[in-house]
Amino acid sequence: MPLYEYQCNDCGEEFEKMLPFSQANQSPECPSCQGQDTRKKISTIASRGNSLNLTSVSTSSSCVSRGGFS
Repeated sequence: MPLYEYQCNDCGEEFEKMLPFSQANQSPECPSCQGQDTRKKISTIASRGNSLNLTSVSTSSSCVSRGGFS
């Protein structure tokens, strides 16, 4: 389930809530004041992965795997 960030328009509280995709358009109750006037915040995502250093790519034809896709 994705984690969404919300802000309460009544008290200003910011909170996170895990919701299934099927409920993503619903506004959850504020956990601080129990207000119903909440809105989803626009969030950034973080991604971490390996990068390919193009200067180290070999152009020789060899049957030995160099750790990439073939």
